[in-house]
Amino acid sequence: MDRLTTLDLFVRIVDAGSFAAGAEQLGLSRALASRAILDLETRLGTRLLNRTTRRLSLTEAGAAFYRRAQRITADVIEAEEEATALHARPRGLLRVNAPMSFGVLHVAPALAAYLERYPEVSVDLTLNDRVVDLLEDGYDLAIRIGRLADSSLIARRLAPCRILLCAAPSYLAAHGTPTHPSDLARHRCIAYAYGGDRGEWVLTGPEGEARIRIGARLQINNGDAIQAAIREGYGIARQPDFIAAPDLAAGRMVQILPEWRLPEIGIHAVYPPARTLSAKVRSFVDFMAERFARPSWSLDSRK
Repeated sequence: MDRLTTLDLFVRIVDAGSFAAGAEQLGLSRALASRAILDLETRLGTRLLNRTTRRLSLTEAGAAFYRRAQRITADVIEAEEEATALHARPRGLLRVNAPMSFGVLHVAPALAAYLERYPEVSVDLTLNDRVVDLLEDGYDLAIRIGRLADSSLIARRLAPCRILLCAAPSYLAAHGTPTHPSDLARHRCIAYAYGGDRGEWVLTGPEGEARIRIGARLQINNGDAIQAAIREGYGIARQPDFIAAPDLAAGRMVQILPEWRLPEIGIHAVYPPARTLSAKVRSFVDFMAERFARPSWSLDSRK
């Protein structure tokens, strides 16, 4: 068995959770599949799979090898599609990573329409708020919000994102409403744990730029959790408009210091560079750019 077939077999066995199921997908016997993986482990000098009568599991080396093998087999499939002109039709498994709150509120609801439009594409969506390594973790693309770090990744802006200062009416009734950025230093503030400026908020307004040192006793790594703390009246927080808009519209939350602006950030799709962008990635990015061309959450669009 050649190396590419062995890699394909290994990936299918892991995905299927058994030698028999993985082998069946390639029309092989279980015995031949088992021998091929054993030969692979012998050649590598390490065990890739833990085998029990009940289940298979990856070793640490196996998990790292699986991620690379997954990417290699996907690249081979895309290369074959390009060579046979099939790359013009979006198809195959698309692995997408997105931030938790934006993913739940806006990416996941868009998937039904996307999959309806492209029936040969399947989507594996993973949500978390940490910045993942697309190549290492096996993603085709990611949605990222904020200032993008310099990297070799290609980025396409999907939508703007305004950051607003927000508080609950109950908090303002108890502690007063700030009328100037300097007032924030005396208020209870909530910090976003993954933000780069947790200890200092920068605002721009009628007097130019104001840099305010804030003391945040509460720090949270998820926007929806911050939203819950705001609604409960704990304090003041910076929130993206795509999370804050519904509560602002319903009066459960108030935007404070509206004449002062926090730096606007962008919502981007990022993906590894390639001479020919795969049709499934291109179709997804184009679809999301179309969907978010006039964001439903934009406060400007509600005026």
